[in-house]
Amino acid sequence: MNPTNIDNLSELKTVLEAGLLAADGPQTLKDLARMFEQELSADMLRRALEELRGDWEGRGVELVQVADGWRFQTRAQMQPYLARLKNERPPRYSRAVLETLAIVAYRQPVTRGDIEDIRGVSVNAQIIKTLEDRGWVETIGHKEVPGRPALLATTKKFLSDLNLRNLAELPPLEDLGNMLAPDTAATPGAADEDPEGGIGAAGSEDPALPASAPAAAGAGGQG
Repeated sequence: MNPTNIDNLSELKTVLEAGLLAADGPQTLKDLARMFEQELSADMLRRALEELRGDWEGRGVELVQVADGWRFQTRAQMQPYLARLKNERPPRYSRAVLETLAIVAYRQPVTRGDIEDIRGVSVNAQIIKTLEDRGWVETIGHKEVPGRPALLATTKKFLSDLNLRNLAELPPLEDLGNMLAPDTAATPGAADEDPEGGIGAAGSEDPALPASAPAAAGAGGQG
């Protein structure tokens, strides 16, 4: 293989495969094009990626396109097995955090006041910070009203963690909880003062939110 020039689709797929497996996150077409000295069209890159996706069908790892770009990730069916390799527990989030995230996702852009109007309770600032720290929510501007409150919206990372490419692919609201927290149910009455972890008012544990779903496959394997 000529390191400065790609002569055929097979060589292109080989380089893209190596780049995506070594990457620590999703890669856009622009990101991938930087690997080559020659200019490659977006259509050629897409064709190679689609063929590469087909090459990996039926294996434990798949190539997918999400909001942030293209990435290799372990298939959802592999998660029960991979979970046994990890000793750490996934982050746990209260019902208040999940409700706030759902409001931002389906009503964006929204202000903190909008969220409080919908939920009917005051929103603890730590809840918003938790979602921002997780990389799922960000400020995209300010509403032109007195005080100019921040307008909140979800990020591309949020969509990528849900295995989605855009907001149009968001599932019905009642299905969102299952995508974020498989095999769990939100705990009624969980207090806003306990945005992460802990026990809800009803005495049950809050739903677990996986660090990423499914796990991305990087240079060190499935992570």
